[in-house]
Amino acid sequence: MLAGAGLASDLRLHGRRREPFARAVPYSGRVPNATRTDLRNIAIVAHVDHGKTTLVDGLLRQSGAFRANQEVADRVLDSMDLEREKGITILAKNTAVQYGETKINIIDTPGHADFGGEVERGLTMVDGVLLLVDASEGPLPQTRFVLRKTLQARLPVILVINKVDRSDARIAEVIDEVYELFLDLDADESQIEFPIVYTNAKDGWASVDYDPENPVDGESLRPLLDLIVKHIPAPSYDSEHPLQALVTNLDASPYLGRIALCRVRQGTLRRGQPVAWCRTDGSIERVKVTELFVTDALDRVEASEAGPGEIIAIAGLSEVTIGETLADPEDPRALPVIHVDDPSLSVTIGTNTSPLAGQERGTKVTARLLKGRLDSELVGNVSLRVLPTDRPDTWEVQGRGELQLAVLVELMRREGYELTVGKPRVVTKEIDGELHEPIEHMTIDIPEEHVGVVTQLLATRKGRLGEMVNHGTGWVRMEYRVPARGLIGFRTEFLTETRGTGILHHVFDGYEPWQGPLRLRPTGSLVADRPGKVTTFALMGLQDRGLMFVAPGTDVYNGMIVGEHNRAEDLEVNIVREKHLTNMRSSTADELERLTPPAPPTLDEALEFVREDECVEVTPGHVRLRKVELDPHARVKAMRAKAREAREGVAVG
Repeated sequence: MLAGAGLASDLRLHGRRREPFARAVPYSGRVPNATRTDLRNIAIVAHVDHGKTTLVDGLLRQSGAFRANQEVADRVLDSMDLEREKGITILAKNTAVQYGETKINIIDTPGHADFGGEVERGLTMVDGVLLLVDASEGPLPQTRFVLRKTLQARLPVILVINKVDRSDARIAEVIDEVYELFLDLDADESQIEFPIVYTNAKDGWASVDYDPENPVDGESLRPLLDLIVKHIPAPSYDSEHPLQALVTNLDASPYLGRIALCRVRQGTLRRGQPVAWCRTDGSIERVKVTELFVTDALDRVEASEAGPGEIIAIAGLSEVTIGETLADPEDPRALPVIHVDDPSLSVTIGTNTSPLAGQERGTKVTARLLKGRLDSELVGNVSLRVLPTDRPDTWEVQGRGELQLAVLVELMRREGYELTVGKPRVVTKEIDGELHEPIEHMTIDIPEEHVGVVTQLLATRKGRLGEMVNHGTGWVRMEYRVPARGLIGFRTEFLTETRGTGILHHVFDGYEPWQGPLRLRPTGSLVADRPGKVTTFALMGLQDRGLMFVAPGTDVYNGMIVGEHNRAEDLEVNIVREKHLTNMRSSTADELERLTPPAPPTLDEALEFVREDECVEVTPGHVRLRKVELDPHARVKAMRAKAREAREGVAVG
């Protein structure tokens, strides 16, 4: 609908006038005629755990961002509790270092494929990329993903070979693998000609000349900074072009409200200046920039103005969203909206409907609060989708992968929400009248003795082996293409079969025709058949039936999953049974009976474990597994209905 259509009373929003018939003029590119030689904008991209955040730590320390006596934690940019607990970067963050006369804005991006939306957003803010690759592991699936996005944006690349001090480093082979990856992604000649720098981010040094046969440590990261200034182009702009600033991220302040992080493309933005807010629906609203900040190391400092190429934070727009443009009110020109890849996995999230709902520390248990929290997540997370279901208290949340959805649920749990989470499902598409499902490109590193069992595991999940390489060190690298639903619950089984030594990574790699039903879990569930407290006596008799999830004294209810059955079918058990006392002395009273310790699943493990008719109950204090239908008679009816649908040829995912 055109902006301004409707009554005159609709032309006001929060006291600000909305232009009734104005529409943003699409951006028409002009040839830049000026550059900011005092500024560089770069993003550091890599696979998970290749050392991006550690490298940023070294750049900040050597640029004088910290006092000599200041205590600074490792991976200082990983400020979220979850980031420190999991050891990964979840949100893209920006910092800045001053190197001589040049200010270098740095975007630290996540290394996990599930948070690829953060990477895509970060690439819209920069003019070049540091591609970080581990000197031993080489390019992995996320390396392919971020490099593909970089080449599509036609950004120049500096290859950083990190961890060159590793005993198993194979620098020459890794460089060859990177060149092969560029060729595989159809890079042109200008993109393949990239400089290479060798680093040890943990010790804080870099070198452009490194001989593995005669390794000599560098002294500082100065060679890397010199290469950035020389190879990464300075921001270019048209000196006669009106103001344009693209909103690429959001933050919040208890004092200033919503804060928009922007890259100034053209013109100059000043504090207190009226600007045209070009919204995603095509309408324009005149607003005033109340506060303006630029980044200095880890701090945001107030600034009176910011020129083209600068990455800034502004306040004054309470409803701004990612992808919108701030422009000249006299000549508003909108920049293209940021587009990220579509989600490939979904879960249902609803209110907690278990008998124990509201009896713990959870303070947010209603559908209204839950829907409000999901809507607020959409504002800053452009890679998520929230869709309605046939139930008013349940929504379908779509994302990039299990980890992204598990992080969202964990954040909500820590905020006091109680919720029920369903089994992860793949997001299918219909292409040319045929059902297609997402496919993952997976890389596995395992010891040689586990090749057979891993091959067997992936064969049952319809994985196709693409390449297998033995580096001669006792380890084998295998590359597979696997249906995304075949990897749900695979990680736990994979680590068990490889004795915890296997390493796997995967990334979305397109759609292929539906590949039929898969049997993902060979075991059943032990289901409580009555409410009460778990007793030691009952556990003694049941521990041979499978792995238990609960300890003595735990509250359970009818339909709650209390363990994993050894066999494929579910088994209803009485786990609250007490020992009947008599006045007769038992002849076995002095025999020692050992109770196997329970293994309660974490949130990630619970999401991988559940089947179609099961779900996860998440509260601030507990993660429980339960049947969707608590009544055993209703479960039998649902099972019969599902079997009838299967006989009629209906594909049940």
